[in-house]
Amino acid sequence: MNAAERTKLNELLDRESIRQCLYTYCRGIDRCDGAALRASYWPDATDQHGAYRGSAEGFIDVALKVLKDSPRMIHMIGNVAIVLKGSAAAVESYFQAFQHDLDPAGMLRKTFLCGRYVDRFEKRGDEWRVAQRTVVYDWIEESPGLEGDDSTRFGVRTPNGKQEPGDPWYSLLESPPFSSKV
Repeated sequence: MNAAERTKLNELLDRESIRQCLYTYCRGIDRCDGAALRASYWPDATDQHGAYRGSAEGFIDVALKVLKDSPRMIHMIGNVAIVLKGSAAAVESYFQAFQHDLDPAGMLRKTFLCGRYVDRFEKRGDEWRVAQRTVVYDWIEESPGLEGDDSTRFGVRTPNGKQEPGDPWYSLLESPPFSSKV
């Protein structure tokens, strides 16, 4: 492999690492998985996320408290633009978020949000994570929440998504060959 090919391969690996970090964040927020969320940000990262402005750790704490009572959430990422400059990257990722949560009065509501994560990623050692995030909101639709429990809404369609650790993803990770337990 020549130097140009090696440079291109490293660039592709960096881009994939950034994408994996974005996916880890989405799974973390949807499953209320604090470890996944923390793995997405550097410890000194900042986040401007709606009304919240401050440290990423502070955002994670607030999000986990607020979302623990949210029965259902799905975040999806698309249209990822990555501009690499050495150990920094400007990353814009479109998101769609489907949320079944509580409104300020404590009533269930459905919220459909679209927007973009405008991130400064940094590579430290061999790892890429968010160093600075600004969430840009481009679309919102809210309506009354879904009636009934999961068995009423989903019927025979099981299993249903859960928060960490009850979601099937975590069970899979605890099974051979993925588990580190012997």
